[in-house]
Amino acid sequence: MPHDHPDHGGISPSGHPYRPDQDGPLTEAQALEIAVRELLIEKGIVTAGEIAAAIARMDARSPAVGARIVARAWTDPAFKARLLADGSAAAREMGADIDALKLVVVENTPDTHNAIVCTLCSCYPRTLLGLPPDWYKSREYRSRMVREPRRVLAEFGLHLPPNVRVRVHDSTADMRYIVLPARPAGTEGWSEEQLAAIVTRDCMIGVAVPRLPG
Repeated sequence: MPHDHPDHGGISPSGHPYRPDQDGPLTEAQALEIAVRELLIEKGIVTAGEIAAAIARMDARSPAVGARIVARAWTDPAFKARLLADGSAAAREMGADIDALKLVVVENTPDTHNAIVCTLCSCYPRTLLGLPPDWYKSREYRSRMVREPRRVLAEFGLHLPPNVRVRVHDSTADMRYIVLPARPAGTEGWSEEQLAAIVTRDCMIGVAVPRLPG
């Protein structure tokens, strides 16, 4: 149902600000979201402050959370074993909030490289990697990664030897994957902070591998 919203200088009648990057008229979905949100506030189910805080928490998520987990696995064999056995529990050890989702961690080895996709939509471990990149959500990536993964990886600049098997993991509504990349040679003696700095979002999706600076 269409819902009219007068101009409040960027602030909704409930006092909750619209997204600052909103450009042009609201879409039907955006108008519906605002209407439902303001109804919940009006009924006292949630407050504008609680909604704003929840949005801030989501926006603050970044790949740094996942990078810390990878760095810990590289330096702590016992934690790595727990991470591969039960990714959800191990991630919680590191203070990561993954809700009720099942987290599966897949490890890159000398003969196997892993990559992640969601063929149906864009399911993605946001709490560990932050917002998904646009290309991850694109129809081209979602369809081609399962059909021709080596070619897609090559387009990202990742050229794997012929003897390395590529395994593609398809996320679902209640299951998320994250790649545990191989630790690069030459990082012996590095601290967890130094190691985490070379672990990018793309490494944990599987379209890149960690590189030493310089």
